[in-house]
Amino acid sequence: MTGKGKNMPNDRKAEQRTIVIPSMDDRQAQVHAILTEVYTALRAKGYNPVNQIVGYILSGDPTYITNYQSARSLICKIERDELLTVLLSDYLEKER
Repeated sequence: MTGKGKNMPNDRKAEQRTIVIPSMDDRQAQVHAILTEVYTALRAKGYNPVNQIVGYILSGDPTYITNYQSARSLICKIERDELLTVLLSDYLEKER
């Protein structure tokens, strides 16, 4: 016997986990916070933040975003389509 499957529980209850999905408002707040940090880091390094963020959104190339203050890793936590959705939603809400 190779020991494979040894001491494995027969029921799956031991493997169940609760997954908490943030509400849309919570997620929008997270996206806003990340975008604000990225914007601040880009300005601090002398870049035009709007141009850099647009370049990132259009190309998907994270090198448009500086590594300064972990801005690149932060923006990569947001899917580009989610980023666009939040930006457009906010813009249209303000236009009402």
